[in-house]
Amino acid sequence: MIHIRPATPADAPALAEALVRNREYMRPWEPYRTERYYTAEGQAERLADGGERWFAVDGDLVVGCATLSGIVLGPFRSASLGYWVDGAYTGRGLATRLVEEVFRAAREELGLHRIEAGTLLDNHASQRVLAKSGFERIGTAPRYLHIDGAWRDHHLFQRILHDNPPPRG
Repeated sequence: MIHIRPATPADAPALAEALVRNREYMRPWEPYRTERYYTAEGQAERLADGGERWFAVDGDLVVGCATLSGIVLGPFRSASLGYWVDGAYTGRGLATRLVEEVFRAAREELGLHRIEAGTLLDNHASQRVLAKSGFERIGTAPRYLHIDGAWRDHHLFQRILHDNPPPRG
């Protein structure tokens, strides 16, 4: 049974193993990564970088991850979303489940107002996940990220989580 849970520092080895296992599968959507990135030490550093992460796990295997990065509070209350699913686990709704858990935590635990995401223009599977999850496309950014060896255009999306004012104090 696959379940979704928050990441912990102890997950670094399992996360590194998942990234090694999926290195070739994810290459078309990923920036260049150093060899250290694919080690438990490199993932321990990432898990301590200030982002919030949730894993899809199958027993001891990490089979998906969603990350909120660039979390800004104050009047903006926004973050950027990234996610991936193990190549052997695609087509099972895991990305959508991960994104829905991120929304719940972003709204209820972090008090965020808005989540943004971007996809390569031809990443139709990711765009379907975002559409199913209530994102709206807000534009296209030319040469937005350096992915798989080149600056790539991205469609940009957002989801507004609520319209409550930011907390006072």
